[in-house]
Amino acid sequence: MQKKIPAIDRRGFLKTSMIATGALATPAIAQTGDTVEFRSEISRTVERNASSFRALEWQPYFSNLRQGAILVDTTSRALHYWSEDESIYKLYPTSVPMTEDLTRRGRTQITKRVDGPDWRPTPAMKKRNPEWPDYMPPGPDNPMGTHALHLSWTYYRIHGTHDTRKIGRRSSNGCIGLYNEHIAELFEMSEVGTQVLLI
Repeated sequence: MQKKIPAIDRRGFLKTSMIATGALATPAIAQTGDTVEFRSEISRTVERNASSFRALEWQPYFSNLRQGAILVDTTSRALHYWSEDESIYKLYPTSVPMTEDLTRRGRTQITKRVDGPDWRPTPAMKKRNPEWPDYMPPGPDNPMGTHALHLSWTYYRIHGTHDTRKIGRRSSNGCIGLYNEHIAELFEMSEVGTQVLLI
């Protein structure tokens, strides 16, 4: 005698499927204004780990937005950009320096913008990594990515990277790294004189 399979509640099945699909399709962090919403138990775990990666107001960090402002938070590994007229706000994940002694904090500004940067390791980098080349032209192997924003501090840059594994990690020799598509966007919005604060 064949066992009878219990009838499946179609509504319950569809609801469960939609919740499961939604949990997979929904980004871990969905921002609405100042709040961060999380859609599942898994996402609530992410909240504890990524709670500092959230939208910020510029006023606690800058007295004005003249020529725009960039805040780099090395703890949350995030870069915030505000345009001068406050019509644009961007939040990007970054790579940050590997160690505290390579990390510089404080106020600086953009002094030069380079589309297609070349690269020369600093003397300190060459000392740590003597096998590195003395010079690398622009291109897919260049660690500066597609664009670079030079800061008033010698050797420090906000730049792209072709190695996307570095983003979100302590992986740089002092600079702040962005995905190439993000640095290209920031490059277009920023200008020489844009104020920068690293915290």
